[in-house]
Amino acid sequence: MNSFTLHFYSDLIPLIFGIAKMAAPFNPKIRNFFKAREGLFEDLEKKISSADLPDFKLWVHASSVGEFEQARPVISALKQKYPDIVVFVSFLSDSGFNACRNYADAAAIFYLPADTRSNARHLLSMIKPDVLLLMRYDFWPNHLLESKKQGTKLILAAAVLPNNSQYFSPFLKSFYRNIFALFDRIYTVSENDAVSFRQYFNCLQAEAAGDPRFDQVVLRSRNTGKIGRLKELFGNRMAIVAGSVWEKDEEALIIAWKKMSDQPSLILVPHEVDQHNMQRLYRSLEEHSLPFMPFSNLDNSFDPERHILVIDRIGFLAELYSIASIAYVGGGFIDNVHNTLEPAVYGIPVISGPNIQNSPEAEELVRTGGAFIIDNAEQLYTILTSLVLDPSRRMNAGRLAGKFVEERTGGTAKIVAGIESLMPAIPV
Repeated sequence: MNSFTLHFYSDLIPLIFGIAKMAAPFNPKIRNFFKAREGLFEDLEKKISSADLPDFKLWVHASSVGEFEQARPVISALKQKYPDIVVFVSFLSDSGFNACRNYADAAAIFYLPADTRSNARHLLSMIKPDVLLLMRYDFWPNHLLESKKQGTKLILAAAVLPNNSQYFSPFLKSFYRNIFALFDRIYTVSENDAVSFRQYFNCLQAEAAGDPRFDQVVLRSRNTGKIGRLKELFGNRMAIVAGSVWEKDEEALIIAWKKMSDQPSLILVPHEVDQHNMQRLYRSLEEHSLPFMPFSNLDNSFDPERHILVIDRIGFLAELYSIASIAYVGGGFIDNVHNTLEPAVYGIPVISGPNIQNSPEAEELVRTGGAFIIDNAEQLYTILTSLVLDPSRRMNAGRLAGKFVEERTGGTAKIVAGIESLMPAIPV
């Protein structure tokens, strides 16, 4: 393997991080990166010393929350079958670390250290993983190289190779060919991705397994205990659940919903529920003369035919979609649509704004007919009216959305089997 690019990277990266440290006082993002990693090894040593380390240790690395959600069903399946294995989870992002810091199935959750040779040696000598499961992307060469050097088996899961990816650029293609060659197993989301790995990067170890997130959303859909009261309130009503909405999503929804002559119930779930954003939303609803009630103030005076329900707490959205007849998923007017699988699993049509290019599952959901894209409030009004007044269209779109999820489950089992093939014989 021609590893010149990897050696060049390893030699250059300490200089890059050194410059970044000098810039940290002037850049909040860089400053937070280094601050979050202060005392990392000391904290990790305490967690490891208090854990009972068995014969098999799995290290899972996820860039952020979305990638961890792909790993979660894999970890759960392994822990269920092998309760004594130890799992370490690392994150790059603050959002991933903070959202999952209390994850019960991990012996230690930590930030990935800056990717230098010395940090990688220090980390690997501490956790000594038998297998590193890297979800989707976020390749840090020194940690991968050191893992390989110390005998760790490397698995890349939920991998994708979109046509416009940086992996194909002439300058980086050789670099990534060397990176991908480090992995003992590569499990892709689709057969097309597997073919691309084999054809363009000579990764004969690549095979299609699917996306474990589909298994995860199915598992989560079976638990709706948090919204028992709302199920009673909306049980006999057609409802639109608008999840993870931003201001532009809210504007389109309010205009379209106000215009409808046959209005379903409306549940708004803002992406951010801090006080400033909630007050802004409440003012907007008041300016449109729309009665509403925050979830935290819910009482017997709430009328789903008259009030918009505003969810001002986190942790309810995935379950809320279970009471929806139609889902609107926010983010499509900002950078990218949020999770479209969470509503699709319930067999309901999904609507979003136009920016879905970074979400392969959203694009595919649209192509299958289970989701709709809108560019403005007028288009949203037209689609909502059609789905409300034409039950057969609504039910058919919902059926296609549910089928889309159901047909893509099973990735967890394939990845678990791959990990098991690299495990020593341990009692079940």
